[in-house]
Amino acid sequence: MNYSKEIDKKWQKKWKEEGIYKYSHNSSKPKFYTMEMFPYPSGASLHLGHWFNFSPADSFARYKHMSGYNVFHPMGFDAFGLPAENYAIKTGISPKESTEKNIETMKRQLEEMGVNYDWDYSLQTCKPDYYKWTQWIFTKLYEGGLAYKKNSLVNWCSGCKTVLANEQVIDGECERCGTPVERKKMEQWFFKTTAYAEELLTGLDKLEDWPDLTKKIQTNWIGKSEGAEIVFKSVNNNFEITAFTTRLDTVSGVSYVVIAPENDLVEKITTNEQMDEVKKYVEATSRLTDIERMAEGKEKTGVFTGAYVINPVNNETVPVWIADYVLDNYGTGCVMAVPAHDERDYEFASKYNLPIREVIVSEDGESKPLPFVEYGKLANSGKYNGLKSKEAIRIIASDLEKIGQGRLTVNYKLKDWSISRQRYWGAPIPIINCPKCGAVAVPEKDLPVLLPDNVEFKPDGVSPLKKSKEFINCKCPKCGEPAEREAETLDTFVCSSWYQLRYPNPKDTEKAFDKDLINKMCPVDVYVGGKEHASMHLIYSRFMTKALRDLGYLKFDEPFKKLIHQGLILGPDGNKMSKSKGNTVSPDIYIDKYGSDVFRMYLMFGFDFTKGGPWSDKGVDSMSKYFERIEKLVERVQNAKNDSEKSLSQRDKQLLRVKNQTIKAMGNDIDKFKFNTAIARSMELLNEINDYLKEDVNEKVLKDTVEDYLRLLSPMAPHFTEELWSSLGHNSSIYNEEWPKIKESELSGGTKEIPVQINGKLKFVVSVDADLPADKILEEIKANDDVKKLYDEYDIKKEIYVPGKIYNLVAVRK
Repeated sequence: MNYSKEIDKKWQKKWKEEGIYKYSHNSSKPKFYTMEMFPYPSGASLHLGHWFNFSPADSFARYKHMSGYNVFHPMGFDAFGLPAENYAIKTGISPKESTEKNIETMKRQLEEMGVNYDWDYSLQTCKPDYYKWTQWIFTKLYEGGLAYKKNSLVNWCSGCKTVLANEQVIDGECERCGTPVERKKMEQWFFKTTAYAEELLTGLDKLEDWPDLTKKIQTNWIGKSEGAEIVFKSVNNNFEITAFTTRLDTVSGVSYVVIAPENDLVEKITTNEQMDEVKKYVEATSRLTDIERMAEGKEKTGVFTGAYVINPVNNETVPVWIADYVLDNYGTGCVMAVPAHDERDYEFASKYNLPIREVIVSEDGESKPLPFVEYGKLANSGKYNGLKSKEAIRIIASDLEKIGQGRLTVNYKLKDWSISRQRYWGAPIPIINCPKCGAVAVPEKDLPVLLPDNVEFKPDGVSPLKKSKEFINCKCPKCGEPAEREAETLDTFVCSSWYQLRYPNPKDTEKAFDKDLINKMCPVDVYVGGKEHASMHLIYSRFMTKALRDLGYLKFDEPFKKLIHQGLILGPDGNKMSKSKGNTVSPDIYIDKYGSDVFRMYLMFGFDFTKGGPWSDKGVDSMSKYFERIEKLVERVQNAKNDSEKSLSQRDKQLLRVKNQTIKAMGNDIDKFKFNTAIARSMELLNEINDYLKEDVNEKVLKDTVEDYLRLLSPMAPHFTEELWSSLGHNSSIYNEEWPKIKESELSGGTKEIPVQINGKLKFVVSVDADLPADKILEEIKANDDVKKLYDEYDIKKEIYVPGKIYNLVAVRK
């Protein structure tokens, strides 16, 4: 046979002609919905990482199909967004043209991989039949109060000329192009993710089949803090500053209040005398990223605004400063500074000679070196003296609430999701801005708002759609007067936040998804993708599911039941693969030389799926030789006789026992995405079969075992096993075979090796019938000639028999 790429092509053609992977919702089998995070068609072809993600996940889907499930395993393309647009800019052709070409290439390569997708259930986020419904979802969230526009401090990438979500800023740089991110204020559209902060947090406890690390990342990203808000009124009562604190017990030690330089209050409260200095400081701070401002060891800086506020607890007047160590996007953007009991405040106050007053001592009443940041007892705090910290927090909050200047509250680090992008290649935001009616959602009958083709999309800081008068100018759907369309596009993560709901009915022109069907299909049973999406796509998908549930469209709380993260295949040098580093690996050279299945089997065997590792091709040739051994075995049994009348020997039982152990172990391994150990077990079974061939064989037992062996291997080597299955005279596809059933009677059959020891040291092993009860096994051990010799040579003091496991004699030589 000599397995090769030509065999791959043969079966891919046959599978397509026969529609073997066609999916139907109308099946009596239990549904199983599994999917991988869809790829960005920003590059011209699939790379090694795609292979490592998609081919093992395909093997898992095939295994579930053989296990009796109606498996729904769709694939689409995340075609909007910066990656595709930047690629188009680089190549000089339009995003639409380059994206469509790349999708065709990727689809062909996925088919060459041998995946079991039914392309009738595919989707592309850049197609109007998809983004019409992305826009529809936006309008529903807008109508439900979950989408809004405001002037906000944003992350601006001057390289990509667009706004980035917080999650897209990595170490102060754009995750796409590496340009340092600036902070500036712009009008932006947001989804109100904060409305679901608590549920997003508590819901993690129910996600038992999600990786602990991912849940921890999301927990930290949501960042729940229990504390209190306190209102400081100005001395002239013309403004208020609301600060969030987790240490209200220290409020009597406030010696100044700090607000973030970018806070809207700064310009309002700054005195004329301080205005120049404040403006210079605000400008300088705007050039720093949040990461730089909060970096450990960075010297704290600030400027006095000239304003003063009154501490509502002790009526003391305290100055208001702006400082770089306070961020506007955390809490209220304002902090009550207590230098004696906070390390940052202590450093700042020491530098600028601000008062430092001790108001917390240890619980035994002793003063501690400052700053003392632990809980203790209150001192120098008026009527609250002597109270323990936690009790004081509750009492002070109650007193402040009575005068309307404070309360206990909960704060979250999670911020609302910035969804505006000043780029071309995205779904237009379906809003019409009318001078008379304000922002009006585009009615469903007028969706989709089509993305125009004749637009200059190269970035210059202005939304490309603003340059198209044909697009911008329109009539208000409410009053009919001249109006303008929103010129920005949606963040691509909006497109991917709901795509699992579209897959089951991707061609539906009447609705985004069939509610009855989707409530049966979802949540997705298994979702496979990279852990780098823990605080972006996965949080957004969870938010979207909850929002659509509350709007009456869904009856479940979470998008994905089980989450699997694939590892990363690194370059041969141990670094992340990158064209600039020259350490990328093309799968094509291996496919051309060995065939698809050898390569995918090697990937699954050579690397732990959830860990990955540095690339090495040293084992690919060995995997090819493994395939050759399998071919020889199948050739041996092609003309096997039917020995059904022949009784089973102990050696037959031994082979059947190993086969059933392998069936059980491989099924468990594949279910856990432990493909490396599953393939190792298949290799052990092959060795056992070849050992069996050295003796007088039962041809029926041999052929049945080999056929089961091919069934076990078929999810991981679909083309190869299909060819071998056909060579054994089968006309139907091995894909539609059942995963071999475990036969308990055979699982315990065959022979069993019992170690025989003298004084704890192994002398030899005795082979016994594994089906015998423990007492009969003992009889066989004692009847063994070698054991009888031990009784002749030794004076037996004690006999220790662990039933069915070990036989030990405590003895001295005669």
